[in-house]
Amino acid sequence: MMASSQQSDTARLMRLATYASVATALILILAKMIAWFITDSVSILATLIDSSLDVLASIVNLIAVRHALQPADKEHRFGHGKAEALAGMGQAMFIAGSAGLLLLQAVGRMIHPQNSLKGMEIGVGVMLFSMVATLALITFQKYVIKHTNSTAIKADALHYKTDLLVNGSVIVALFLTYYGWDYFDPLFAIGIAIFILYSAWEIIQEAINLLMDHELPDEQRQQIRQIVLQHPETLGFHDLRTRRSGNVVFIQLHLELDARLTLSVAHAIADQVEKQLETLFPEAEVIIHEDPIQVRSL
Repeated sequence: MMASSQQSDTARLMRLATYASVATALILILAKMIAWFITDSVSILATLIDSSLDVLASIVNLIAVRHALQPADKEHRFGHGKAEALAGMGQAMFIAGSAGLLLLQAVGRMIHPQNSLKGMEIGVGVMLFSMVATLALITFQKYVIKHTNSTAIKADALHYKTDLLVNGSVIVALFLTYYGWDYFDPLFAIGIAIFILYSAWEIIQEAINLLMDHELPDEQRQQIRQIVLQHPETLGFHDLRTRRSGNVVFIQLHLELDARLTLSVAHAIADQVEKQLETLFPEAEVIIHEDPIQVRSL
């Protein structure tokens, strides 16, 4: 019952995070579109393109999260968690596409630089508003990630962290261009594009790890070892295998026990170890095979 309640809370938080992401991106698009029309800044255009793709990416994220939260069925015995990794890959494609468009715009502006910007105050104001809205969203996403460890939300949060840095750099570019440094606007845009591509690569790596059933980090595997070995009846273990699918962790291992133990006692010990592992990973699916070990008496 407790596990079911926890899964319900996890699903609710993940859905709220996706709704907040879509809403924030739509608000920022409107604000940045107004600022771009007034200033004609390529740096602001860069953030507008990025926010436009944020909406598409966030919608993909929303759909993927809804699918990933569906329980296991006859066709998907291990659940639908890998939909999150696919969403991460989709986001990375959107991010890389926005970087490509931005590079084209920036190079064009380098070849044909514009004069000092108009309406700089509005441009700076919109960027400051964007930073506040983005920071609020990231704060909420961090809370959701802490309680769900969702890959899709992590990818979304990474994207918006990039946006936060981008908006700050645009403010600097606006000031420099306004005071006659015409090339700084496209130069900052190129720098932003490179940073966006780097962020996309990070998301792709994490998504690939999930799709390829990459082992859990060494720190978490060490925690699993400690929990298994701290049981007084455990003689050892081997063949530890771990992976993550969405917010569910799968743990498999062979538990070494005294061969003289009865089947019921060995099973009870394995259950105790399993429950201890589930305290570390509340939504884990643990499979333990009991291996009999001959213990020599002194």
